Amino acid sequence: NILDRFIKIVEENGDFDRVERYKKIKQELRKALNTSGWDGRWYKRAFTDDGQVLGSMENEECRIDSIAQSWSIISNAGDNDKRYISMESLENHLVDKENGIIKLLDPPFEKGKLEPGYIKAYLPGVRENGGQYTHASCWVVIAEAMLGFGEKAFELYKMINPIEHARTKEMAQKYKVEPYVIPADIYGAGNLVGRGGWTWYTGSSCWYYKAGVEYILGIKIEKGILKINPCIPKDWKTFSVRYKWKNTLYNILVENPNGNEIGVKKVVIDGKEQSSNEIRLQENAGVINVEVFLS
Repeated sequence: NILDRFIKIVEENGDFDRVERYKKIKQELRKALNTSGWDGRWYKRAFTDDGQVLGSMENEECRIDSIAQSWSIISNAGDNDKRYISMESLENHLVDKENGIIKLLDPPFEKGKLEPGYIKAYLPGVRENGGQYTHASCWVVIAEAMLGFGEKAFELYKMINPIEHARTKEMAQKYKVEPYVIPADIYGAGNLVGRGGWTWYTGSSCWYYKAGVEYILGIKIEKGILKINPCIPKDWKTFSVRYKWKNTLYNILVENPNGNEIGVKKVVIDGKEQSSNEIRLQENAGVINVEVFLS
């Protein structure tokens, strides 16, 4: 991901020797990820200096880690078939629907020989040691959306919403923290499972917002261009967004008559069909009505 973005910068500067060197490094890293980094059903998390592996099915602790799976997709470095296999493994091993959390890794570190650093000092299931670390759970949502799984993306997005942990008095007493702000973490094991940790966590709230707006609703803005590419549940027949840019109000209506999860068929602006789903933003254009039709 970083190399892709930096290659564009050195290309603009005319440093073509460096462009070729970085492209070669990118391919070597991608090859290593999909060979040495592949564990058969998911991606390994890391290698220690003495050659031990974290995130392998051969481990007693930390057999699977979510970050390696979601970022194989977000980075676009994972092989196509491996991306789908690894996310299925993540869903099977790390998504705890009963307690409404997406674990960072499982099983937690405790008494094994692996030494991952400070996170092992946490109790099993607490924070990075096998609890939900909310940054990473948002990356899972983004990865599902990038694969085109609107149903899964929204199900997980809704599941990790704090309000879902306080629907009843019993649930709220287990969660124990504010249900109206994003927590950095939720405990994931033992008698503490489901208890919220450090709340008012701006980093996680930003990623949660980004996952919902940019990857589920599909509203992205970059360099003055509004791009609309939703990934939504099949039963969402329509949704609307009002977006104000400078002194212009965009009324965006997305229609999904055929019950699809992805795929923009056409975009109509003030009654005129556009050639793409990219819209150049205008500063003083009053009200602009945008209709987006999925396939």
